[in-house]
Amino acid sequence: MSNARVRTWRTQFTPWRSAGNRTETGATADEIVQSTGWVFNNETGKQLTLADFVQTGDKEVRRYMRQFGFTPEQLAPLTLLEIGSGIGRMTASFTQQCAQVIATDVDAAFLERCHETVGQHGRPERLRTTHVTDGRTLQVGDRSVDVVFSYITLQHCERSDALSLTREAVRVARDGATIMLNYRSWVPADVVLIPLGVLVRALWRLPIVGGRLSQQRWATRFGWQANRLSPDDVLGYLYKQPGVEQRLGEITVHHSAKRARSAKQAGVTVQPLNRVNASHWWLVIHLKG
Repeated sequence: MSNARVRTWRTQFTPWRSAGNRTETGATADEIVQSTGWVFNNETGKQLTLADFVQTGDKEVRRYMRQFGFTPEQLAPLTLLEIGSGIGRMTASFTQQCAQVIATDVDAAFLERCHETVGQHGRPERLRTTHVTDGRTLQVGDRSVDVVFSYITLQHCERSDALSLTREAVRVARDGATIMLNYRSWVPADVVLIPLGVLVRALWRLPIVGGRLSQQRWATRFGWQANRLSPDDVLGYLYKQPGVEQRLGEITVHHSAKRARSAKQAGVTVQPLNRVNASHWWLVIHLKG
């Protein structure tokens, strides 16, 4: 697979590029997880193994599939597309549960490691990968998958890219498919976090210093969150896209019990979901059959 990076580089992807470079050093899978695991799920530590890393993903996959109404029997014959697979933390579990899995990511090196992760902890014969070369469109055919899933990925995209990927999720989903996308919205702490993020991303552009800073977890936590999108932002955008509104069926916005969200669009269900971060929310769309 090509080692090409995103053609038009987004500054907030710098930590992924740094981590991606480290995946190409020839280190073992465990060593890669120990040095880059925090990029994907905040796990750090010299004792962390790939098996531990994948286990955290498996637990979350099973929880979210259960919460969003999927039984193992329902998932078994389906094709699932994952937006933002990284090195396969959740992908391995998806290949255990679905007939086919398409893993997508902005970094080709991550996708190579994703194959390795699934080879050790999943079903590699069920996996194929596709590189999101421009950060905003999926190289997947129209109406070709049964499930689209994305977790803690879209918040790291430019606002316009995140919205574009949301539209792409609808495009690639078959009639009757289910789309489950995770976003980050505004919380009071963003009054401080947003300006700090702008500053950190500016520092990442500096020669030498920027590259080193992007490998520091404390700095990355400020710099990699590139947007805040509310349910109205996302749904308002989708409803304006040609051919999209007529495909949308049941729509549910799931938010943290600690922080309520709302949606202006008629017919949208808004309800709390257990174990959701106060700054996050989920959009679940069942397309018309």
